[in-house]
Amino acid sequence: MPLQFDQIGKSFPGVRALDGVSFEALEGSVHALMGENGAGKSTLLKILSGAYQPTEGRLVLDGKALVNRATQDALDAGVAVIYQELQLVPQLSVAENLFLGHLPSKFGWTDRRKLHAEAKRLLALVGEDIDPDTAIGKLPIAQRQMVEIAKALSRDAKVIAFDEPTSSLSSREVERLFEVIARLKSEGRIVLYVSHRMDEIFRVCDACTVLRDGKQVQTFEQLNAITPDDLVRAMVGREVNTLNSYRPRPIGEVALKVEGLEGHGLKSPMSFDVKRGEIVGLFGLVGAGRTETLNLIAGLSSAKGGTLVLNGESIASLNPQAALKRGIGLCPEDRKKEGIVAIASVTDNVNLGARKAFWIHGKAERTYAQSRVDQFRVRTPSVDQKIGNLSGGNQQKAIIGRVLGHDLKVLLLDEPTRGIDIGAKSEVHDIVRALAETGVAVIVVSSEMPELLGLCDRILVMEGGRLTGELPHSDATQERLLELALPGKTL
Repeated sequence: MPLQFDQIGKSFPGVRALDGVSFEALEGSVHALMGENGAGKSTLLKILSGAYQPTEGRLVLDGKALVNRATQDALDAGVAVIYQELQLVPQLSVAENLFLGHLPSKFGWTDRRKLHAEAKRLLALVGEDIDPDTAIGKLPIAQRQMVEIAKALSRDAKVIAFDEPTSSLSSREVERLFEVIARLKSEGRIVLYVSHRMDEIFRVCDACTVLRDGKQVQTFEQLNAITPDDLVRAMVGREVNTLNSYRPRPIGEVALKVEGLEGHGLKSPMSFDVKRGEIVGLFGLVGAGRTETLNLIAGLSSAKGGTLVLNGESIASLNPQAALKRGIGLCPEDRKKEGIVAIASVTDNVNLGARKAFWIHGKAERTYAQSRVDQFRVRTPSVDQKIGNLSGGNQQKAIIGRVLGHDLKVLLLDEPTRGIDIGAKSEVHDIVRALAETGVAVIVVSSEMPELLGLCDRILVMEGGRLTGELPHSDATQERLLELALPGKTL
């Protein structure tokens, strides 16, 4: 029962999004789709789901043409696509979301008893013990992800496609997801898997198709026969040598000293420092308090105790504007909600926080924005482009450009490469290293252990709102990081 993409093409006005894409995904296998942002992966998934119609070519499932004129057609044919932006109704219960569009009925009324029982069964399949009557909006994002997978199983989907499924999951939740995918594979289902995380691709996938600029570059039928470097070269069309490759640099005196920091998300006072030119990582599972720590330092949350010492000067408390003026810049975890104003231009976003009162110095701001676009190779038609139209990686580079306009001394990065492609990730890493080499102190939060091991001179580990350990680069391994991040480990 293979799924065939046969010469799939898709054109929009002025844009050729896909051009002659042909490959086959086999039953009982996991087939990866990889490529930089804008390569055409999302367009291909939308054609599979019925959200888009192909301009040319066809889909074939089990030897029969698959004609999806709408998403309902795809669902009826046994095709389920689980997008990064989950398709759930927050006001409805877990059970109602699981069977949305095909609620079990009896005598014309919803059969609540059967709905509840079937929901419990499906949730057990994905390892979740959730009350089916709970409103989906009350669940954390990781559990919503599992509900979305169970929703696909409720329709007995033959083909299940995952779009960046681990972007909001902790290490433990990722392991549970991989167990579910292994079971789907053993049941003979076809799984398509989109991710920018190379370690995931090589762990769970059997084959891989690489797209670049809407065209199929190559299909690797056996992933175990190639190396990550082979895959990166196919994706970006060039060598990417710096990704997760640690480079030491001169480190100076203490730039920021955190003493007894207390506040939202912290269960005990936090004390640590970061030196000029040093990159310090913060690692922990979801709920460890990493983001909360950065928010307290940057003044987004009010500290209940403790002090910050910046270049030898004690600071009792900060708000975001005061932090920026002192040279402490934060690039937040959620770029779309907290980092950018999507409908505003690149110029406006790069200059946010630098404006005084309501004065807008148009020419000077465009010149400054253009300098940051050139410096960080932000790919945009112009600085007048809406930043929401740029890829995640280019948005991230623009945000870093914004905080540089404040005599930056300490850079706080919260999941700086989440959801961005390999090429953009390499460029962000290069920017971080270059800033550190100029003497900027960097604190980076990441859920990707290879990223921290490749970037950081030291890694601090948190669990349950507490600091549980500190590892210099020479002693840091994934095993040691996880050991310190698991519950029950304390200093």
